[in-house]
Formats: sequence, structure tokens, C-alpha cells
Amino acid sequence: MASLFLTLAVITTGLYAGFLLTFLIAVMPGLAVLPDDGFTAAMRRFNEKVPGPVFLVLFLGVIAFPAVPVFTEAGEKTWPLLIAALACAVVSHLITIAGNIPLNNALAQSEGGDDTAARTAFEARWNAFHRIRTVLSLAASVLLAVAA
Repeated sequence: MASLFLTLAVITTGLYAGFLLTFLIAVMPGLAVLPDDGFTAAMRRFNEKVPGPVFLVLFLGVIAFPAVPVFTEAGEKTWPLLIAALACAVVSHLITIAGNIPLNNALAQSEGGDDTAARTAFEARWNAFHRIRTVLSLAASVLLAVAA
């Protein structure tokens, strides 16, 4: 059973890290060249669509799936890798919850207001948090792949 959860952990964490990396290397640089009203409108729409069912499975799976082998004997040999991967995923999620989500909410609430001010308050901080959570998610993915 632990090997099934380790496999699911590798898959979900890899998909989640890939999603974050895509935003980092393609989506955000593409949005960066937009005028303020285009940038803020696009980010607001992304923030409405991203927390859908598939994203939530990935978001929760990167914590839940590696936790199972951590707490079973089957995970004993790879315990340090699993713990490190789980720690990276938890810290990444804490950054998302404490950093990115409040910025997303503030951007949503600014709709209809000054897009330049909204972007200034949002973009650099959001990207800084996003870079950190992307690196942590990539590290979790690598650690889980090695553990598997």
C-alpha cells in the first residue's frame, strides 16, 4: 500500500511542480509585457479558475500522498527523503496560503479600481513568493523520485 501512495506522491508532486514551473517560466513572463489593465484582468481570471477540483487534488495530494509512506514501515528505508520532500511541500503550501493567496484576494478586491496601483502592490511580491514555492515543489518532486 505504501508503494501505491509513494507512486501517487511522485505523480501529484511532479504535476504540481510542473504547473508552478510553467507559471514561473512562461505565464508570468508573458503577462509581464501586458499593460496594467491586461495584466490585472488576466491574473484575476487565473485566480478564479486555478483553485478548481483538479488543482485541489494536486494541492492536497502533495501533502497527503507522501505522508502515508512516512508513517508506515514501508517508508523506513527512504524516511529521510520522504520527510525532506514532505517538509518542502508543507513550506511551499504555507507560502501559498500566507503569501500568494492574500495577494490574489487583494487583487480580486481591487477590480474596478486603479490597475496600476493594484499591479504594483501585487506583481513583484507574488512573483517572489512564487519563485520560492516553485523551487520547494521541484525539490519535493526530486526527493520523492529518488525515494521511489
